[in-house]
Amino acid sequence: MIMPETEAKRVSESQTGQVQIVMPGDTNGHGRLFGGRLAEWIDIVAAVAARRHSGREVTTVSIDNLNFKAPAYANETVVLIGRVTHTGRTSMEIRVDTYAENLRGERNMINKAYVVMVALDENQSPAPVPALLLETGEQRAEWEAGEKRRELNRRRRHENY
Repeated sequence: MIMPETEAKRVSESQTGQVQIVMPGDTNGHGRLFGGRLAEWIDIVAAVAARRHSGREVTTVSIDNLNFKAPAYANETVVLIGRVTHTGRTSMEIRVDTYAENLRGERNMINKAYVVMVALDENQSPAPVPALLLETGEQRAEWEAGEKRRELNRRRRHENY
């Protein structure tokens, strides 16, 4: 379903979760989850959240602030939660929080990433996305931080950084 560009959507409408068990093929020689495998999972969660928000196909523009806070080990459960935090005319920023969960259900944040996606029309050209309806103080704070990240990325592009 393609949404009219003027119809705003709530953060909750596109929130997305994914659960993985870290298998031996997902780990390095020390039994820790490969960062590249986690980046793949993050990209998938971000794409689903962006597709739900925009009602369109999307493509990844950048993964920003991929901060590894702690490892995940073989046989641990990894929980990823993605939500749209900022929108532009055709772009969306999605925050993906990743947790390692033990068998008692206790979660420890291991990663936080911001992924920028662009919505695509039927010609694979950038397409307008719905505005983001901010309902809480936390959502407004995320939006404002997204504005700062967007400006920083603009400066980097301008400086060929």
